[in-house]
Amino acid sequence: MSADVRVAGVDEVGRGPLAGPVVAAAVILDPLRPIDGLNDSKRLTAARRAALEPIIQECALAWALGRAEVEEVDELNVLMASMLAMQRAVAALGQVPGHVLVDGNRTPALPCPATAIIGGDGKVAAIAAASILAKVARDREMTDCDSRYPGYGFARHKGYPSAEHVAALMALGPTPLHRKSFAPVRKAMALRKSPGD
Repeated sequence: MSADVRVAGVDEVGRGPLAGPVVAAAVILDPLRPIDGLNDSKRLTAARRAALEPIIQECALAWALGRAEVEEVDELNVLMASMLAMQRAVAALGQVPGHVLVDGNRTPALPCPATAIIGGDGKVAAIAAASILAKVARDREMTDCDSRYPGYGFARHKGYPSAEHVAALMALGPTPLHRKSFAPVRKAMALRKSPGD
């Protein structure tokens, strides 16, 4: 890759949760405006991620989010929904990058060359930036859902299968946010059906 090729880093969050969308981000960093402290979003505190979000948005040459909704996760499976979210993030950049670097072991179909990098969010600044934007956006959305669906603890677990979440799911039943194709949600749905159903 030549130095003048615009490289986009891409990452997604939200494969593991029982509820909520998969959110991906694509970021083309400006080599003239390096950002200190970029790292895999999972290695940063929530406060550090929140502080980095506006810096990334301001300093990047381009950034965008993409998502796959709960219905798409259920229809396609979570892996394919993740690929779709990443495709949408790259498309939303408004420009086709010369190359895309994707965190993980496979790349979505894109209109440009792409390379998968295992652990890329801890190795490549642009992927780290994407992981931060995606994580902050999804966490913010799931926190907002806490007031819409009280009792589930979305502000704390963000939809991931914590003991608190699974217990609430079994006691209260699924919400429209829950992924019906995931086993604990299917179990909760079955528990709520009466014997006559």
